[in-house]
Amino acid sequence: MTYAVFVDGQEGTTGLRIHEYLAARKDIEVLKIDSDKRKDSAERARLLNAADVAFLCLPDAASREAAAMVTNPRTCLIDASTAHRTVPGWAFGLPELAPGQRDLLRQSKRIANPGCHASAFILLLRPLVDAGLVAPETPVTATSITGYSGGGKKMIEQYEAGGDPVLTAPRPYGLALAHKHLPEMMAHTGLARPPVFMPIVSSFYKGLAVSVPLHLSQLRVGAGGAELHQALAAHYAGERFIRVMPLSDPATLENGFFDVQACNDTNRVDLFVFANERQALLMARLDNLGKGASGAAVQAMNVHLGLDEGLGL
Repeated sequence: MTYAVFVDGQEGTTGLRIHEYLAARKDIEVLKIDSDKRKDSAERARLLNAADVAFLCLPDAASREAAAMVTNPRTCLIDASTAHRTVPGWAFGLPELAPGQRDLLRQSKRIANPGCHASAFILLLRPLVDAGLVAPETPVTATSITGYSGGGKKMIEQYEAGGDPVLTAPRPYGLALAHKHLPEMMAHTGLARPPVFMPIVSSFYKGLAVSVPLHLSQLRVGAGGAELHQALAAHYAGERFIRVMPLSDPATLENGFFDVQACNDTNRVDLFVFANERQALLMARLDNLGKGASGAAVQAMNVHLGLDEGLGL
């Protein structure tokens, strides 16, 4: 069977990467809009309603407008923006989130693709909250370092133009403590309060790593690094795209440095627990353009259509 797919916002970083994933697929017919009609609402609406699956790779307001254009009950929308990630009636596009999530994605015609920072954070914290190791009221902090491709075309051009010494050093941002991923980071982990979250953009193209430090005194009484690691391993047992690395991963410790870019060009997430008798450091890495964006969207599409989840990935 062949499925019709439309990417609304096909010229953006996420849209272009989705097209790359789909290009070799014989089961997908990609519907394309003429370049001179990209802002033609009637033509966009026609293509959205002609698609079995439509990806919205647009700013938040434009994604809401596009969603309102869809009247065909067969069309499944997968929204890569922030607009619908905590909206009732929209399934969160993270198949590994919890038992039953894949069934939800198969049934839903409205899927919100997770944010890149949020995916890494949620995959680390959700199993620990579910297991009762981290209480929902626990105050949590998180730091994320990411490549500049996560900033989209304008930021990519800025970095690749060169010549600005400011761009050669890591740049923390989100300093108003209101990053757009915070609502989903709470909603899909079960945390009762937003984490204190500091993202950092740096002068490499892609790759992302989130780190969450914990004092063992913050955990369930008697729990330590082994229990954290066991909870992650149990939650993700059998997941093809999630690797739970060995406790206090010897290879990383031997090297002395954490490789943020090791999952690049994959749809994989690597999860780590480093711990001693007092503290633990949780870390997750992924490709911010892969599992952090376009790869996750294609994976959600595969699940929704009942196809091999890794098809094209």
